[in-house]
Amino acid sequence: MIRLYLMLILIIIAFFGVRAFLKTSPAVLARYTTFLFLSVTGLIVLYLTVTGRLNWLFALTGVAIAFILRLMPTLLRYAPYFHRLWSQFNSAKQSASQRPSKRTSKGNMSIEEAYEVLDLKIGASEAEIIAAHRKLMQKIHPDRGGSNYLAAKINLAKKLLLKK
Repeated sequence: MIRLYLMLILIIIAFFGVRAFLKTSPAVLARYTTFLFLSVTGLIVLYLTVTGRLNWLFALTGVAIAFILRLMPTLLRYAPYFHRLWSQFNSAKQSASQRPSKRTSKGNMSIEEAYEVLDLKIGASEAEIIAAHRKLMQKIHPDRGGSNYLAAKINLAKKLLLKK
């Protein structure tokens, strides 16, 4: 009977644990994962030290150092290429994060996309926008076998450009 209660308690704890895990933000989960990894690694090294079985770790470290020293001339030969790739990666990442978003709150369409949907040049007049809208709607209207999605995009582009 006690085992049944213990199983029930473990199931309840697991349920609430999974629920809390799913609600936690990724940043907090990353911090907890890092802490858990370092703690487990530290406990393993401490256990190996106490039991006197740490000698294989020192041997593995020696092999890794020897391998890196033998690989060093090759790494140094390709270092300028690695540096160029790394700097291109960083500059692309920075430009992507600094690029201003020109999206509007209405349906996530930018001004440029609206001009592209209506097949107009940037800075077209109100009459050109209305004429392009009318022309496209005659072709793509849902009553004439067109798509509701495309009609909605065309209407959104007109609204965005006319700011109505």
